[in-house]
Amino acid sequence: MGMLRAGDVGVLLAGGVGVVALTLWAWSGEHGDTAVIRAAGQIVQTIPLTRDQSVAVDGPLGTTRIEIAPGRARVAADPSPRQLCVKQGWLTLSGQAALCLPNQVSLEIRGRTPAYDTLGY
Repeated sequence: MGMLRAGDVGVLLAGGVGVVALTLWAWSGEHGDTAVIRAAGQIVQTIPLTRDQSVAVDGPLGTTRIEIAPGRARVAADPSPRQLCVKQGWLTLSGQAALCLPNQVSLEIRGRTPAYDTLGY
């Protein structure tokens, strides 16, 4: 620490604050207002996230149950062996998705503005 001067510490602190601010800005997303449910690549339902409801979607392995609550949605039950889409938990931000690939069912949250990911570039 003997080689650092006051200006060096200031630059390090400013850089740290900048990294934290950019991280918070980049990882915060818009809250979604619509759930899009797909089966076999086709849109089955588009549901606003305004009230509690449950949706059953049939796939090749059986029925996937999706729960909708105000401002969020999740895959509550799925016949897939590893349960990865169930483990996603509640989805709230635009662009989040839960994919039940063995059963060919997916749940995506959309907001007012489209969310882009690396596939969009």
